[in-house]
This record gives sequence, structure tokens and C-alpha cells, in this order.
Amino acid sequence: MATRSESDLKHIGTPRHSGRYPWGSGKNPQRSKSFRSYVNELKEQGLSEVEIAKGMGLNTKQLRDKVSMAYAEERAVNVTMATRLLEKGYSETAISQRMGVDTRTVRSWLDKEISDRANISATTALVLKDAVGSTGLIQIGVGVEQHLGISRPKLNTAVAMLQEEGYTVHTIYVEQAGTGKYTAIKVLAPPGTTKADVNKNRYDIKLPIEYYSEDGGRSYNSIEPIQSVSSKRIYVRYKEDGGADKDGMIELRRGVDDISLGGTPYAQVRIGVDDTHFMKGMAIHTNNIPDGYDIVYNVSKSKGEEVFKPLKSDDPDNPIGAALRQKKYTDANGNERLSAINIVGYKEGSGEEGSWNVWSRSISSQVLSKQTPKLAKTQLGLDLAIRKEEYDEIMALTNPAVKKAMLKKFSDECDSAAVHLSAAALPRQNTHVLLSFPSIKEDQVYAPNYDNGERVVLIRHPHGGIFEIPELTVNNSNKEAKAVIGNSRDAIGIHPKTASQLSGADFDGDAVIVIPNKNRNIQIAPQLKALKDFDPRSAYRDLPTGEKPLDARGKGIEMGKISNLITDMTIRGASHDEIARAVKHSMVVIDAEKHKLNYKQSAIDNNIAELKKKYQGSERSGASTIISKASAEKRINERREGRTVVDTATGKKRKIYIDPSTGEKLYEPTGRTYLKRKPIKDPITGKKKYYELDPVTGKKKYYDEEGSILPRKTKTTRMAEEKDAFKLSSGTRMEDIYAEHANNLKGMANKARLDMINTKDRPYNPSARTTYAQEVTALKSALALAYRNKPLERQAQLLTNKIVAAKRRANPDMDPDHLKKAKNQALEEARARYNARKPKIQITDRQWEAIQAGALSPSALEKILENADPTTFVPRAMPKQYKGMSPARTNRAKSLLSLGHTPAEVAEALGVSVTTIHNVING
Repeated sequence: MATRSESDLKHIGTPRHSGRYPWGSGKNPQRSKSFRSYVNELKEQGLSEVEIAKGMGLNTKQLRDKVSMAYAEERAVNVTMATRLLEKGYSETAISQRMGVDTRTVRSWLDKEISDRANISATTALVLKDAVGSTGLIQIGVGVEQHLGISRPKLNTAVAMLQEEGYTVHTIYVEQAGTGKYTAIKVLAPPGTTKADVNKNRYDIKLPIEYYSEDGGRSYNSIEPIQSVSSKRIYVRYKEDGGADKDGMIELRRGVDDISLGGTPYAQVRIGVDDTHFMKGMAIHTNNIPDGYDIVYNVSKSKGEEVFKPLKSDDPDNPIGAALRQKKYTDANGNERLSAINIVGYKEGSGEEGSWNVWSRSISSQVLSKQTPKLAKTQLGLDLAIRKEEYDEIMALTNPAVKKAMLKKFSDECDSAAVHLSAAALPRQNTHVLLSFPSIKEDQVYAPNYDNGERVVLIRHPHGGIFEIPELTVNNSNKEAKAVIGNSRDAIGIHPKTASQLSGADFDGDAVIVIPNKNRNIQIAPQLKALKDFDPRSAYRDLPTGEKPLDARGKGIEMGKISNLITDMTIRGASHDEIARAVKHSMVVIDAEKHKLNYKQSAIDNNIAELKKKYQGSERSGASTIISKASAEKRINERREGRTVVDTATGKKRKIYIDPSTGEKLYEPTGRTYLKRKPIKDPITGKKKYYELDPVTGKKKYYDEEGSILPRKTKTTRMAEEKDAFKLSSGTRMEDIYAEHANNLKGMANKARLDMINTKDRPYNPSARTTYAQEVTALKSALALAYRNKPLERQAQLLTNKIVAAKRRANPDMDPDHLKKAKNQALEEARARYNARKPKIQITDRQWEAIQAGALSPSALEKILENADPTTFVPRAMPKQYKGMSPARTNRAKSLLSLGHTPAEVAEALGVSVTTIHNVING
């Protein structure tokens, strides 16, 4: 049979345009019906769809599209014939006899509504052709069919029809703002368009049905022109007047509408001044405003110095340069007006009370590695216990599809955790924003979320060492703080001198971790004498003549270097005097851009080169311990997920994504390259130039004509690429604790992936589909709604890339921090413009019954769970006996209790009642 099939298929070629002869040529040209009949005949001979497609030089999708297209063409011919016969006076019975079909078929051909439905693909092809004609490039990826109101197969057939006419289809990849990953965009283009053409014109890609106006009557970032206040309304409290004690705090007169914070007692804000400048800081309401003013701006600068920042003239879309939400208020006449208050952050509630205590409650390796190995081992062990508990609960899930979905999520989280190396939080640890109240004693803190009299430590990230961790006594009776922030959810008040110990913190939005320290788990030390009263701004304020100040990008690079050095020195046991030198230099670097400090002289004075040589191997070396190496960037040749393998049993190729023996993710190289040319520096502007324009032809003439062909690279991290974390360790005890933790996480991730691929799907049950027909329809409708967002999100990513590219051209030296803000800002606006908001499917009890009964195919269920709210299906998939405390959670509770934590602390850590914990104790 195999030999005959290969002979039969040898010269078939691709219908219409390949093979020995074009499809439809010759004395008796083949018709669509002949093609379909031929495919059916081959199937009857025992050939699989894959074998038929291969013999025709197609893949199975192309074959199906062509069969669908042939059916559509065949039906169109039959409808035309039946209609003509009807017009000639033939009855339906006579037409059926003439055309050799039954009367029901004739009736369906003559039914206009049925015919219209059958001709959807042809109609869609016309719509797509028209869209390409008007915009040039259009999206045809998953979800576009939802906007066209058709099924995916119908869209595929329509695209195949256009490909027969010469239209081209290409897939390009666009970097996602924020994640660094890539979004695939499938594009339909006019005949003759190459993939290079599509990449070059990627910002012209549109949806077939466009919902978006390019300008929309507003700027890309949806920021209206900044509403400024007059500088005459602002009382600047300079250093000489005590402004340094509240540096960064902005005090607002109560009851003034255009500067009101609304219902929040404090917020991180930006306020325009005189339409030319702005001020930044933490804003609070107070009654202690000098007469004739509405605002007090506290600064550490002296009189005569510029205290306001200039609005950016090179970025009119966002002259303040931060992610902002603008407030509105209603004036005395009932008109809505734009407030002068701009709150930092895009998400609703960010930058206001309650937004700091939702920050991660884990402990970073930068903090914990400076503590004792015992504490590190304990907290990392708790982190593993939490993950083991989660893994056990996932493995207990009763629905295989839910189990697979949760195992995938769990494995990805373990991979990420192995890179970031964060540990479990200590009981009642939380993040708070700092506010200054000089009436508080230096050894006290106003912290309404903690008990009067208890001792807490404050930790700022990053910090140089335990000598920058103050331990304070809670005093919630301070009248000044109580009047301003009351029972705040996530703000604390400290004396201004305490901030100087917190690695130079100020009060413009700096936050700290607050941890009760009753058991002295957190080690502290007195502030180093060398750092007391050290003022980098006065010590290194003079730059040599002609020396350019450090720019934002340079500051980021230098801060990365010195931060890694301090971490490596601490882990390797450097003396406090040595660490003080490095910390002093870091204080200079962090202010070098803003105050034009001579950071190079600081490096010489503090002999940073000698410290690098001693603790990092050489003057030019970088990270040398696992803590600083783990998340360090590593560039590798570009790759894609999955690896093509040959099935030894069938000899067929297939793609696998997980190694079936180890559980590791698999990749294969893309092989993509790019042309790199060498630039020259313009002697006038000092900027790099790659070409000059020919004065006659106007064409580009590159200085480096040939260039170099190099492989495209992708970013990853050193830990992500290292199978054994111990290879990143220099051998210290602390590093080995972290290396073991990282390897445990990697092992957990691999085990979860093996469990995922070895979990068998629940069989599809056709009778259950009938029983739960209404629920199946509802779930598929909800999935269609979720898929409708996909092309909108792709358009938003395209627009984001376009905006960010323009900003980078205008400001090529943009530092990573500002670039990240620009991306987030552009993405939020682009999503708003396209209304790209992914709705989460909410699964009901009855729908869960349908899922459990097998009413959905495994592939359909997988897609639904990917787009569903986990809280609506994970609890339902848990065994009944796990509804309270699972065995893993019970073990973790006992572990925490054995470490000396109170039942109340354990209950809070596990999110259960104190009664539940007492049951564990007495169980």
C-alpha cells in the first residue's frame, strides 16, 4: 500500500500552482469537485491526511484550507446552476434529477440565508482584500475571526483563497513592553510583499476592521497639558529653615480644591509650577501653612539654589517624565476641571494610601545575604516549604486539565524564583512609605499597624550593610503624626535623623520594609562613624573643567557596579571600614547626575579599584558571588521554544517542548542574523553616524559598506542558563545556602513539568456535551470574548513599540529606568485606545459539572482554563478533605510554631484563623 501511495502522489504537486501541470489545465481540466473526490479517494485507500498533504507538498492545514476552498467553489457553481434552472421554470424535483442530487440539497442551494452562510469565506476574502488594499498590511492571527464574526476555519479558507491569488502571509515578532518576551503577529500582505517588507513597515499593520483613530484628538499617553500652580502660592522651606528635615515632603492647605488629594491622606505626586517647572514628593494635608500660601515645599537645598525641576521640552507627550494619573475636581460652578495634582503610577490606587502594603512580602537576596547564614537558611527553607505545599495541593487536584494548567504556572514561578532568590517573609513583615515628623524621638517610629512599645527594624533596599538598619520602638501617641496620617495602612513616621541611617533616604516616596524584631532575628549594628554626617553633595560638588557630568544611563551602570561590589564584599567578609568606603562612593554615584558630582574623584579617594581587585578578582571584574551573578544579564544566540525531533517508531518529525527524561525546557536556534555596521563619531555633535547622504542621488552611503553578519541575540540571566547553581558560587557558606536553594527550585520546576506531560487528559464524553449543551455554549462564548482581546493586544504592542521607538530616537541616551517608564506609559495608553482588556472567564458550578463530566475536549478545556479566573476553578478541583488545612500546610504551621512564632503570627502567615492553628497544636 505504501509503495502504491508514493507512486500515486509523486507528481500531484500543489493545486493551481505547483506540480508538473497547473491544477485545472489540460484537455479535461480538473474541477474543485475532482480535487475533493481525489483526496477522499486517497483516504479510502488508507492514506492519512498527513501523507496526502506531504505528497502534495503541503502541510495538513494547507490541505484542509484547500479542501474547504474547493468545497466553497463547488457549492458556488452548484448554486448558480440551480438558480438558473429555477429561473427557467424547473421545479425543485426536476432540478434534483437534472443535477443528480436529492431535493433537500437543491432546497439548501436555493435558500438565500443558507447560501449566504456557505459563502462566508468568499465574502470574507473580499473584505480582507479590501482591507489590504486600504491599509497594506492586516492582522490575521488568532482572535481576528471574532472581530469579523466568523469561525477560524472560515477565515483560514478566505486567507487561502487570497494566497491562491498571490497575496502573502508572514509572521513577525514584536517585543512585549515590560516582559522582554515576543508577540507573534501573523500578517496578510499584498502580492510580492516579503517578510523583510513587513518587518520594515510593521507599524502600518492594522486590524481588518479598524476601530482606532491615529490621533484620537489627544496625545498618545492620554496626559492632558499639565495644570500648573503659580510659584507665588508655594512657600519653599530651604535647608536653612529646616526644609532638610522633611526633604521631599509637600504640605498642602486643606480645603483648596485644585490641590486636594481627595479621600487619601497622603500620595506620591508631581505638581506643575508656572508652566515651566514641577516639584515632586510625598504630599500630605496640613493646617500649618504660612499665611498667603497654599503649599509648603520642603527641600534640602540652600537659598539661591534651583529647587524646581524643568519640564522636559524634548518630550511634549509627558514633560514630567513619570507614570502619572491626573486628578479632576468640580469647581464652585459645578464644572469639572483638571487638578494640579498628578499622582505617580498608572493603576488606580497606586501612589496613594494602600498601594505600598501590596508590594512583595518576600525578602530579597540583597537584604538576607547580609544577615546570618542561619536566618538565610531558615527563610529560604520556609520558601521551599510554601512551594512544596503548593505543589502537593496541585497534585491533589481532581481534574487533570486544571492540574496541568497549575503545574505549568508553578514550574514557571519556580524558574523565576531560582533567578531572583527571594526568601519567605518574616511574620508581620510589610512595606511602608516614609514620612518625616521631627517631633518623634530619634529612637521611635509612628507605625499604627504595630503595637505600642514593640521593637521593629526598618530596611531600605538597597542598603550597604546591617549598620544601615535602625531598630526603633513603636510610639503611636505622637500627636503630629496622628493628626496627619492617623491609622494609615502603609505609612510610618520617623525622625529626620533616622533617614540618614537608611542609606540616605528622603521623604519623596522612599519606602522601607518594617519587621518586628522581638526575637532578634534581624542583626543590626551601630551606624559607621565614617558615614555619619557624610554629605556627598558638598564633598564632591566640583567637576573638573571640561568634565561631563554623569548622565542617567551612566548613573544606572555605575550604581549597578558599586551595588554588586558592596554585596560581594559583605558576603566575603569585608571589614566595616572597607564597606564604608564602598558605601560612601555609592552615595556619591546616586547623586552624581542630579547634582553633577565628581564621582571619578570619589572612586579614587575611596580606592574602589583596590576593593574590586580584592573582592571581585580584578579592577575591571564584575559580579563575583551567586547573589550578584544570579540575575546578571547574559546574551545568547536567539532561540525559540521547542525542539524538533524524529519519532523513532514512525520516522515522522514532531515538536516537543519539555525533555521527557529531565523535565527541562527545550529550545532550538532560530538561526537569524543581522548586519552590523561600524559608525563614526560626528566631530561636531559627538553622536554616532552610520552613513551620509549622497548629495546627487540622495541615497545612503554607509561608512562601513560591508558590515558584519552576526547572529541575533536574546537576553536571559546567568542563573537561568546554569543547570548547577553551585557553579556561580565562590564557595562561601552563605552562597552555598543560596546555591542549594536555587537547585531545589530548579528541581521543583523540572519535576512539575514532568508531572504535567505525564498527566493524562480526561476523555471527551459526547453524551455529556449533549447534557450540558447550554454550559458548553456559554464557556465557548466566554472564550471567544477572551480571544477577541488578542488582536487588540497585538495592536497595542505595535503602537507601544512605535511610540517608544520615537522617544528613543529623540533621546538616544535614555537610561533603563526612564525607558521602562516610557514603555509602561505607552502600553497603558495603547491598551486604552484599543480597549485591550482581557476579560477573565468566570466558571459557574454548573459549568464546572460540565467540565468534570468531560463535556469539553481536552484542547478546548485547556484554552478555557488559560483564560479563566483561577479562583473560580482551582478550589472546585481540590479534594473535599483539603478545604481547610492540607497536610503540607499543616506541616508548615508546625514548622513556624517550632521556630517560636505565635499562633496569631502563624495564622496571619498562612491566611487562616487562629482557631485553625490551635486545632493544629492540639491535633
